[in-house]
Amino acid sequence: MMMTEDGKSSPEFLDILYSYANEEDEEIRVPQNKRPSCSRCSRPITVCLCPYLPEKPVAIETNVYILQHPLEESRNLTTVPILCECLPTDKVQIIKGKKFSLRRFPKVAELMKSPNTLLLYPDSEAEDIEAIPQAPGGQPYNLVLLDGTWGQAKGMFLHNEVFSWPKKVKLNHSTKSKFVIRTQPNDMSLSTLESTAVALAALERRPEIVDILSRPLEALCDFQLQHGACKHDSKVYKIENGLWNKTLKKKYLKKFEKDGQTVNSLMDSSNSIEPSS
Repeated sequence: MMMTEDGKSSPEFLDILYSYANEEDEEIRVPQNKRPSCSRCSRPITVCLCPYLPEKPVAIETNVYILQHPLEESRNLTTVPILCECLPTDKVQIIKGKKFSLRRFPKVAELMKSPNTLLLYPDSEAEDIEAIPQAPGGQPYNLVLLDGTWGQAKGMFLHNEVFSWPKKVKLNHSTKSKFVIRTQPNDMSLSTLESTAVALAALERRPEIVDILSRPLEALCDFQLQHGACKHDSKVYKIENGLWNKTLKKKYLKKFEKDGQTVNSLMDSSNSIEPSS
């Protein structure tokens, strides 16, 4: 061993040892073979969604802004990438974050102050999007959506003052979600792609947009079901039909009592109650 006079390892020896360690590390690395994927939709070739995407991006006047919760991006099954493939690149923008402060996100604050901005969020002040008049010429609407689970979207809304500034709108629809491979809060809850489609159809006065944007989503679900995925019933459906085996928060009890169900029937279905946080 190469030693100095004081009995310590020499720098040359440490350099050699470091190089040797790195060589060993490189030798044991095994490259992972990934399945060939499509350059457009990024899906594996065997389940490519391109045949179901519109030949050309759907021309729209509305500007779409997706404010995406950080945890949503990491999900394997998210509808925003499909949405981006269906719309012109200059008409849809994704902004990632959870807390949109004025200092870090000045452009978001500017967007929320615009009189042409519509935030899709079903609170008590939200207007039916069907009742929103067409945008005046040369001044398109800015449609803003919060992307994440319902809990994440609600948290983003409540913890960001800027979301209280724009006009809120809600969807008026009777369409059941076709995103059957992910659990929804209730049967009328829609994915981000579906919500955008319904909203754009209303603002643009073009009902065909719903079918055009939903087609690749249906294909995605069909592919997943063919490869072993299971259809997911909504949380409300499971509770109503005694299929919910987790604790039930008090807020759900209050909601169902308003709808005519009794506490006992819900207790029989859910087996336990979790205090609302």
